[in-house]
Amino acid sequence: MRRAFAGFLPKRGRFKGGSRYNRASLSGHVTTFFNTLSEETVLNAAKKSADKTATRKSKGKAGKQAQPKPAPARGHTGEWSARKSLDLYGFERWGNDYFSVSKNGNVTARTLNASVELIDIVNGMLERDMQMPVLLRIENILDAQIKRLNMAFRTAIESHGYKSEYRGVYPIKVNQQSQVVEEIADFGKRYKHGFEVGSKPEIIVALSTLEEPGSLIICNGYKDVEFIELGLSAIKLGFVCVFVVETPSEIPSIIECSRRTGIEPIIGVRVKTTAAVGGHWNSTSGDRSVFGLTTSQLVELVDTLKAENMLHCLQLLHCHLGSQIPDIKDIRMGITEVCRYYADLVNEGAALKYIDLGGGLAVDYTGWGSTYGQSRNYSLQEYCDDIVDTLKQSFDEYGIAHPTIVTESGRATIAYSSILIFNVVDTTIFEPSNLPAPHKDEHPLITSMRDIYGSLTESRIQECYNDAHYWRNEARELFRRGQLDLRTRSVAENLFLDLLHKIADLTESMGRVPSDLEGLKLSLADIYYGNFSLFQSLPDTWAIDQLFPIAPIHRLNEEPTRRAVIADITCDSDGKIDRFVGEGEVAKVLPLHELLPNKEYYLGVFLVGAYQETLGDLHNLFGDTNVVSVRINRDGGYDFVKEMQGDSIADVLSYVEYYPKEMQERHRNTAERAVREGRITARERQQIIKLFNESLNGYTYFEKED
Repeated sequence: MRRAFAGFLPKRGRFKGGSRYNRASLSGHVTTFFNTLSEETVLNAAKKSADKTATRKSKGKAGKQAQPKPAPARGHTGEWSARKSLDLYGFERWGNDYFSVSKNGNVTARTLNASVELIDIVNGMLERDMQMPVLLRIENILDAQIKRLNMAFRTAIESHGYKSEYRGVYPIKVNQQSQVVEEIADFGKRYKHGFEVGSKPEIIVALSTLEEPGSLIICNGYKDVEFIELGLSAIKLGFVCVFVVETPSEIPSIIECSRRTGIEPIIGVRVKTTAAVGGHWNSTSGDRSVFGLTTSQLVELVDTLKAENMLHCLQLLHCHLGSQIPDIKDIRMGITEVCRYYADLVNEGAALKYIDLGGGLAVDYTGWGSTYGQSRNYSLQEYCDDIVDTLKQSFDEYGIAHPTIVTESGRATIAYSSILIFNVVDTTIFEPSNLPAPHKDEHPLITSMRDIYGSLTESRIQECYNDAHYWRNEARELFRRGQLDLRTRSVAENLFLDLLHKIADLTESMGRVPSDLEGLKLSLADIYYGNFSLFQSLPDTWAIDQLFPIAPIHRLNEEPTRRAVIADITCDSDGKIDRFVGEGEVAKVLPLHELLPNKEYYLGVFLVGAYQETLGDLHNLFGDTNVVSVRINRDGGYDFVKEMQGDSIADVLSYVEYYPKEMQERHRNTAERAVREGRITARERQQIIKLFNESLNGYTYFEKED
């Protein structure tokens, strides 16, 4: 259902008088998005209009008078094709060969030389009573990413003549969900792909999941005695469990636990590199990095281990160049510095065997192939080739045996395999509606607004824009004074919107657009309300302006004729998406299709596998979404491997220290009191209690009636 905007705020339910972010009352999405159209805020033009003099009010308009015409019908056009949608939304640019568009106009996921339409999977979800929103995981993509990473390093090692091997580890913090971690352990078994852990819960996960002897467990972060004892027990079980020293205070505890248990530790050390990298997370590199030892601390560590006759336990050198590194040159530069540390530690007598380069392998969320923070200017193979080539050249120059290469690629491993799918529950459009024909008795102000159409040319576009604002503001002022009735004001607001649309259309053919008019298209964009919580499912979009590719998953053989921003269903003005992946730039609007009566419209947010599930919160008490994991078969079919119901209302309430049974009892008492006081009957009481109890067990998101 579409709501046409005619100069008043459409109601969107009950807005809270403030939220976690201390928003004022009526701080919902419509208010935020409509600010660009409100009085004295539409690109600051209304302020300019308010300065017009009284003579301007009676100013005559040159040219033949033209009346507003209905907007042309919008919808499917025969000229559009699925190929155009493929290019428009950039599937081939950011999809890493996993996503495409079928001839039917549906998004496909493809692996094993087979593809499946996502809309078919959605229909299968609905048949299994898995309502939107749903987080869809595709197992094959995760499997393929692990294979690609290991095979790319194998290719680089063979082509460059490197005399050692590659061992990958997955940082559990990137996505700690049990299904994800178990799949990585299973798919990575053939490569002895291990885990990076940064806490006691994470090492517990690693020890209970890994089965292959010799698998790596890299222990980062602060480590207490219990953490160290767990790591030593892992060594006893046959795992290569490395304690990466992040601060000097950890060494005494590691030595003491080793002596007490009689288990010799495998020690690594993280060094602070001076090379700073680009990208959003560049603060994790360089001198101001939170973790890692300085050169003086590193020397003290070596001396301590020598004094304890344990320098042979120092077997791994670790560095973290940065996360999501967009520029390959930064990676090369950082590795060169790390090799120098490695060579000197070997010369000091350390029995180094591993060089751990941490994370940094970027995901090209935008598909731009650039050094923009959410892109990357290199391929996976180039990344591996540059690492191997740099290490080989450096160690050959130093005359040092080639160590085992370790990387902690989490984001690039997991991002592609998860897609958030949600339905659009409503829209708000900023277009005129019910424009009446001119008549002799209409208010002079309306006649003056109609006169503007006759002057609307490129040479007078700024003047017409100013006039439209002037008369719109006059209408509002007269209404406040009681000199203009509601219906007349509604006509004025509608004419104003129609004029803005025509002005915006005219700017598209202009070589130079006046600065006041540059953001006009954005200010007129639709709002599509998605059935999801930004804070729960896409927290990085809100917190750090992360870009995720967003596209309809069907109807892509139709032209998307609307331009929109997306709002979630929370009562928070921050719950919106107004930055999208465009072709070579960040777009302010997303091309979408007009909603069809009684038809669902589904959007997909892609590459959301890294960090989003763990970082999501309970804003407005929207809980975890339903989760479905599928596996694509070689014959083009697919299996529903696992289904996990999202949080019920009772689940979410229990997370914030409510007790559903007590709530049911208090509600029953309230209903019983209403019976005693004669407000409801006993039968009505039962219906009310039944509704309350059923709601407690229901989904926290918007549910449509069957």
